[in-house]
Amino acid sequence: MPATPIDAQLSFADVDASADVSLRETTFVVVDLETTGGRATASADGSRDAITEIGAVRVRGGEVLGEFATLVDPQRSIPPQIVQLTGITTAMVHDAPTIAAVLPMFLEFARGAVLVAHNAGFDIGFLKSAAEQCGIPWPRPPVLCTVRLARRVLTREEAPSVRLSTLAALVGSATTPTHRALDDARATVDVLHALIERVGNQGVHTYTDLRGYLPNISNAQRSKRALARNLPHRPGVYLFRGPAREVLYVGTATDLRRRVGQYFNGADPRGRMKEMVALATAVDHVECAHALEAGVRELRLLAAHAPPYNRRSRFPHRWWWVTLTDEAFPRLSVVREPRHDRAIGPFRSRADAIDTAALIARFTGVRTCTSRIGRAAEHGPSCPEREVSPVPRRAASPPSSTRLLRSWRPR
Repeated sequence: MPATPIDAQLSFADVDASADVSLRETTFVVVDLETTGGRATASADGSRDAITEIGAVRVRGGEVLGEFATLVDPQRSIPPQIVQLTGITTAMVHDAPTIAAVLPMFLEFARGAVLVAHNAGFDIGFLKSAAEQCGIPWPRPPVLCTVRLARRVLTREEAPSVRLSTLAALVGSATTPTHRALDDARATVDVLHALIERVGNQGVHTYTDLRGYLPNISNAQRSKRALARNLPHRPGVYLFRGPAREVLYVGTATDLRRRVGQYFNGADPRGRMKEMVALATAVDHVECAHALEAGVRELRLLAAHAPPYNRRSRFPHRWWWVTLTDEAFPRLSVVREPRHDRAIGPFRSRADAIDTAALIARFTGVRTCTSRIGRAAEHGPSCPEREVSPVPRRAASPPSSTRLLRSWRPR
């Protein structure tokens, strides 16, 4: 468990929002796991391996801020070969907490930091799988792999192997890796600091620089970082445009400059995104007051442009709209395709559209009963009082929500 308190510090959102924040001011949580085997996801027979120990060290600027260490009950026996490798026996974890109890504490310990691991795909894969099994949302922290970084920084002559034990000896780590989680996490901290010191001599001073320095990022990808330079640190919608100004991709962000910058530093590993970035020649944006407005604008832009690199733009029939019915005393209706411009939407789900319609009806007095009322008729038995919001009766004048809907029409 955490052995030392964690002082007040910058969150990763604060760090990543500014290209001027140095690696020395970035908080890292270096984590290592021991497990019952190598299968983080379920095999054909439904079986999978489980975590037996978590060790982590929180560091910033070369200073250790806290440590986290605990055995974990995998709720199964530990294979003999794993016992031989780690020294962790089934008896040792019998009274340990389960991952359902440990994982929330670890995520809190790691909150706001860059997660670092040696061969990060293994450790992060097990943590994500555990979160899925426990019904805990994965926070999607930025991840740095010291194996990848070592392969980029060190020559083959310096380090023929990038095993943790080899690198720990190479950098003179104060801790020898032992296949126990906290020891290995401490050794990885020393490796991380040594590698960061090396890249600093090559002009890599921020986490964004470091992401761009890692392999699998093409020179073309790096060269387009200037496309994000003039974007604001504000919520909004961004549009990647191609050579003919066609819209290639539409997305939303709580911080436009930070999010768009991630497409050029390797933070998004999706192959189709790399292909899209290679084609992009410009990035337009629309500032929004909050995430809700950005989400609505994004859906409208998807409907208008059907960008080829957005999966959601392929399914416009899945969107929903709130409209007024065409009758003397109109009602709000939820439809797939509005027949006029007095519509609110689009909504991602029918339930969202229904909730919005109910809210509008509550505050505008639009009737909610389903029977049709003629132009010369009045609200009566066909519209019980419990189904109609109390508003003054007017023979045939349209309700105020008609004007409201006009003001919400798609642009």
